[in-house]
Amino acid sequence: MHRFFHLAVVVALAGGYFGKVSSAQTPRSASAADPSVAAQKGVSLAESGHCGEAVPLLKKFTPQTTNKELKLKAGLAMVRCAMTLGRTDVAINAIQLLNRDFPHDPDVLYVTTHAYSELATRASLELVQSAPTSYQAHELNAESLEMQGKWEEAAAEYRAILKLNPNLPGIHFRLGRYILSKPETPTTAEDAKKEFEEELKLDPNNAGAEYVLGELARQAQHWDDAIDHFSRATKIDANFADAFLGLGMAFVSAGRHAQAIAPLEAYVKQQPGNPAGHYQLAIAYNRVGRKEDASREAALQKKTAEDLDADKRKTAEALQKDSSGQDAPASEPPK
Repeated sequence: MHRFFHLAVVVALAGGYFGKVSSAQTPRSASAADPSVAAQKGVSLAESGHCGEAVPLLKKFTPQTTNKELKLKAGLAMVRCAMTLGRTDVAINAIQLLNRDFPHDPDVLYVTTHAYSELATRASLELVQSAPTSYQAHELNAESLEMQGKWEEAAAEYRAILKLNPNLPGIHFRLGRYILSKPETPTTAEDAKKEFEEELKLDPNNAGAEYVLGELARQAQHWDDAIDHFSRATKIDANFADAFLGLGMAFVSAGRHAQAIAPLEAYVKQQPGNPAGHYQLAIAYNRVGRKEDASREAALQKKTAEDLDADKRKTAEALQKDSSGQDAPASEPPK
């Protein structure tokens, strides 16, 4: 169990961002005639550390409050108190209310970030404590190792999972991704291909596995195989933009330009700002004699490429100015 504990953060044991306050007191009476009065009383109770009394009032009257400022304040208090009391259901409902009514408020976004982070930490801690040898605990640990860039250790965890549950979907996919992340060897493509094929035996609807197999086939210039895999990926997930691009490119490379048009049109509709799609579509249009369409796509390819370059320059300039301390925002006081 000891190797799983890096998943748990000490803040979860200590109450984290939301802290510890007194609770388990009987709610005091509040005026049901005016939700704002009751909500304000709930806020006051929360601020004085009486979360046990505050939560029932906040839960009932915050949604009914018409005063926007009070509603925001009450909602934030409800999240904090609910997290302190371990009332996950109340916390999530409050977060949903706040994000619905105040979707761009920085306080709402800040509290939402902390709440979901702490909920994840608490759940991971409970998992590694209550079921440390389960495949779920191994998988959680492997994901954490991946985030740290420890691919070898993560792969060992995934292989351990397959020993516990050889038919678990998703694990062969991750092993295939791990193989492709390593420095390339003469067997890299074939080794990864085996993992993705094993994944599809367990989960025929894994669009990601079909896509990667399509890319491997395309890189090997096996156009028919690439087309088959990309086609299946687009049928599994109609929003998988890269699969449409891969399919169109495979058709173009195979000389099947008329068939390339539909997937490439689907791609540029989903990703209009990517010059690659316009470039491939211009080729396909040109080869089937649609000269005006080809010229339009060529112009779009040029424009989107220029826009991307301009965005990169602006980002680089902004980073350079920020690092040098120049051009401070106007809202900052002069130094």
